[in-house]
Amino acid sequence: MTDPVLALALERQPQLIEALKNLVACPSVGADPAMAQGMEDARRIIEARLDAMAFQNRQRLTPVDRSGQPAIFAERMDAPGRPTILVYAHYDVQPSDPLDKWGTPPFEPVERDGRLYGRGTSDDKGPMMIALDTLAAFIEVEGRLPVNVKFLIEGEEETGSPSLPGILETHRDLLAADAVLSADGARWRPDLVTLNVGSRGNAGFELRVQTASQDLHSGRYGGIVANPLHVLSTLIAGLHDVRGHIAAPGFYDGVAEPTQAERDEIAAIPYDEDEAFIAISAQPHGEAGYSTLERLWMRPTVDVNGMWGGYTGAGSKTVIPNEAFAKITMRLVPGQNPQNARQAIIDHLNAQMPPGGKLEVYGDRGQCGAYAVPPDHPLLGAAVSALEETTGQSPLKVRIGASLPLTEIVSRVMGLDTVMFSFALSDENFHAPNEFFRLSSITDGLATWIQIIRHIAKIDPAAFAPYRRT
Repeated sequence: MTDPVLALALERQPQLIEALKNLVACPSVGADPAMAQGMEDARRIIEARLDAMAFQNRQRLTPVDRSGQPAIFAERMDAPGRPTILVYAHYDVQPSDPLDKWGTPPFEPVERDGRLYGRGTSDDKGPMMIALDTLAAFIEVEGRLPVNVKFLIEGEEETGSPSLPGILETHRDLLAADAVLSADGARWRPDLVTLNVGSRGNAGFELRVQTASQDLHSGRYGGIVANPLHVLSTLIAGLHDVRGHIAAPGFYDGVAEPTQAERDEIAAIPYDEDEAFIAISAQPHGEAGYSTLERLWMRPTVDVNGMWGGYTGAGSKTVIPNEAFAKITMRLVPGQNPQNARQAIIDHLNAQMPPGGKLEVYGDRGQCGAYAVPPDHPLLGAAVSALEETTGQSPLKVRIGASLPLTEIVSRVMGLDTVMFSFALSDENFHAPNEFFRLSSITDGLATWIQIIRHIAKIDPAAFAPYRRT
């Protein structure tokens, strides 16, 4: 028998795609103050959509000090006695640099070869639209939702969710729920049915190395004044030893070695390493003693996201710059305290700083710990069942090397678990030029979101009680 909710959702895919294009056209780069209007335009589009779906109590949420980008909240409490699910997504996107690497302008969405190209199509506007259209179809066909739904659509995910803990604390009662269903947290591979059950944490900062009060003539001062670019390069190179191990004392505090059972489970996952690296014209690299997937899912990292300083224009300029800069981020695993790990890297850099220079640390990028959903959680069971019914396959349970700050933050602040249920795929160039979203994922996503909502409706709310931590 045809599901009328699914039939309507599939019929309206062309409208979903057009609505997605309108949202992608908003340059909602939360990290860039110059994009403030793009952020506001995205908020208004989403709010209009929630209003059209007759969601109630819509409001913008901020911490008590009203700092940061607001999150959007709305709710429909249609199902007394049924579970209440907090559906999460985010409307902010990554910066589009480098622009010269894009085939088409990043905020002018283009359909090509079954894909929609544009910044934010995959992370996270496409997956968010799937969640919205799923619920809209339920409302139109059945007149109500089979579960209680609260939306939390964040505006700072791409900058580490710095305001999210304050939002959750300030609006704890408003956001109360049984569990969180996230439209963020991409699927791993297009050739496998997978479900993400864990993510790494994140922390970061910026560095400034200064060795003089002004730029200097390299003929007059070369060889007698330290060059900050050289100093910074040495500091960065000293973050790892020759085996790829992070050299900062205390950084690994709390990190557990993968168990043999975990290593066996990871080794059993189909993974063609040669093909994966050929696709990106790269070679395997990383901490010795671990497989590629173990490095990606079970080990922490420290990475330089950018370094700059001195003259970078055309031609030559014989100058010794007086300062140099770098952006540092780290991915963290269970057992690590983000603040302690961050401080361990800073302490190590300070200890390695040579005389005659000054090291400044600034620009805290927000931080979150690693997270893993309990393997027997009822929402995870609903997700598995939904995927089995729509794909005919039992999903492989995998982790992601990236961070979804919400998962750890909402667990720590509100005691709620999160299931990542995005229909983006990890090869869709999010955070890079030419980001795209497979249009076929819309069909798959609508079908599976409808199934998970129906499965959640069958769960007794009391089944969530053992997992809620106050």
